[in-house]
Amino acid sequence: MSFHLPGAIGVSRLSVYDTTAPDGLHGGTPHMHLTCSEGYVVTAGAGHVQTLSGDGYRETPLRPGTVAWFRPGTIHRLVNEGGLQIVVLMQNSGLPEAGDAVLTLPEPYWSDHDAYRAAVTLPGGPDLAPAYRRRDLAVTGFLALREAGPAAFAEFCRFAARLVAPRLAEWRRRWETGALDAALETGRQLDALDKTDTSYLANGGVSVLPEPTESAKHGMCGLLETYIPRGDM
Repeated sequence: MSFHLPGAIGVSRLSVYDTTAPDGLHGGTPHMHLTCSEGYVVTAGAGHVQTLSGDGYRETPLRPGTVAWFRPGTIHRLVNEGGLQIVVLMQNSGLPEAGDAVLTLPEPYWSDHDAYRAAVTLPGGPDLAPAYRRRDLAVTGFLALREAGPAAFAEFCRFAARLVAPRLAEWRRRWETGALDAALETGRQLDALDKTDTSYLANGGVSVLPEPTESAKHGMCGLLETYIPRGDM
């Protein structure tokens, strides 16, 4: 029996960073997901999300009640204009935690993967200074990408693909046992109903996570409280 959240999504509560980045704005770390769509449900505060994709640069306002989402290949950066809090919905629970996010570090890091990994890895512990340094480095690279145009964006995508290549087998395994299996389960249920077989309905019930599995985690865009069913661990 699956213990994933519906559709094998990931759910987190996010308090967006409110410290100042190099361009004077407050907020998070620009990054791109390669295989996971991401959605925001804004629960408090105000801000906007800056995005850079094949469609160009865009700013989307975020207010309580807003639902916004974007596909893989969208560089995104949350900007906090005051008390911004969000429930984050992530496709393919487990993949983002396994490295499906590439930060927009400046171009010199694109040719040295070891230097990139050293720059983006946080030491752990309660000190937020390393997270802010990582954020500032990524903002610097993001601003350069935004000015450089489509060719630079395309080259960043190629860099990201090269960077994650060694992890693709692991990602495929997580997808097959997570989101793919959750989708196939619907097919199995339809097959059963087609045969008037209702035995699977005896497996109904309620699963509860009464509190976050992880709290005060240093995410890319702020402090995270994540909900992880044991099937995703």
